[in-house]
Amino acid sequence: MTTSRISGFYNMTLEERREKILNAVKSPSGTPQTPPDLGAWTTGGISAEAADHMIENVVGMHSLPLGIALNFQVNGRDVLVPMTLEEPSVVAGASFMAKLARAGGGYQATTTDPLMIGQMQVINVTNLNEAKLKIYEKKAELLAEADSIDPILKKFGGGARDLEVRIFEDSPIGGFLVVHLIYDVRDAMGANAVNTACERLAPKIEAITGGKVHLRILSNLADRRIARARCTIPVKELAFDNFSGEQVRDGIIAAYAFAAVDPYRAATHNKGIMNGVDSVVIATGNDWRAIEAGAHAYAVKNGHYTSLSTWGKDSEGNLVGTLEMPMAVGIVGGATKVHPAAQAAVKLMGVKTANELAEIIVSVGLAQNMAALRALATEGIQRGHMSLHARQVAIAAGATGDLVEKVAAQMVVEKVVRIDRAEEILKGMK
Repeated sequence: MTTSRISGFYNMTLEERREKILNAVKSPSGTPQTPPDLGAWTTGGISAEAADHMIENVVGMHSLPLGIALNFQVNGRDVLVPMTLEEPSVVAGASFMAKLARAGGGYQATTTDPLMIGQMQVINVTNLNEAKLKIYEKKAELLAEADSIDPILKKFGGGARDLEVRIFEDSPIGGFLVVHLIYDVRDAMGANAVNTACERLAPKIEAITGGKVHLRILSNLADRRIARARCTIPVKELAFDNFSGEQVRDGIIAAYAFAAVDPYRAATHNKGIMNGVDSVVIATGNDWRAIEAGAHAYAVKNGHYTSLSTWGKDSEGNLVGTLEMPMAVGIVGGATKVHPAAQAAVKLMGVKTANELAEIIVSVGLAQNMAALRALATEGIQRGHMSLHARQVAIAAGATGDLVEKVAAQMVVEKVVRIDRAEEILKGMK
């Protein structure tokens, strides 16, 4: 079995960490992973020539750090979580919160069926209500047509599930219909399958309504494809330094309350959640822009922008956190299937379905949210963040090797983390 508890990982060299990961992760047969399984992480995964086939006008590559979040236990299973991002303190924060959560049983996560929504905008309709009912009269026929498009998806249990019709009477162009095709995409993100189905149905809907199907495209507000996670942190685990567990718990709850009522705070609060979410989405080759769009749209579903997470306490006084959000990720198709580094990330986590991946991602989002709230509610966000940020500033000032840590440490002691000060310290050390 994989273990996500690796003592002293932070202080190891790159090579030592890679060796630890290889030994920590077991394949289904119980044997350790081999270097080729994770080798893509040492090179960035793809060549410029391979990248040239992925997007347009390629001139080179752009790399981001990939770290491993430790201590995660999701639905009773230990998992090592790859995170790709440039911001310091995120991987460390998520790992530490996962360690605290283990004392309360780790993260419990669930997902709904992987249902995506395809939208077809029907314009130039004479009678909107009549056209709406005509579409419903042909609903079974339309669903059967959509269901026949992808035999592979259907073989694995996916396909068309429902059809909904909405009327918009007051728009800048007058009234029109929007037809929603609800489509089960199984282990895919689903954009290609849904868009193809909408294209196929468009002529039939035009014939039924007498109108014109204008736009036909997937919606990134995937509110039929929800991932949920919760955790319980024993209050005694929250105590540190001069802060009691009750102080930390109540501080986190008060910080959440701020985000719940104020969109200016909620935007930053949810950004902290997305620090964790996006990092795993990117590492696995999924579409982080789609996840961002769906998350923020979902945060305003009740008419005002608010927190995606909730924080409170249970009857025993323990801290309880929950997170619910759309999670349209896949493990087949797209970059997830063609990018070796993304394949290595999926393999490291041992996920077999897109739902399993979504459950891990939402758990990481909740962990990172707690890390930010805990810092804000106690010592302030800068203390932990500054020490990690200081390294980047030291490197920018020209420090190399052992001097990076020395220059960074001096700036943290002085509480002055600026490139001009780093340059002065570095000059004195040289």
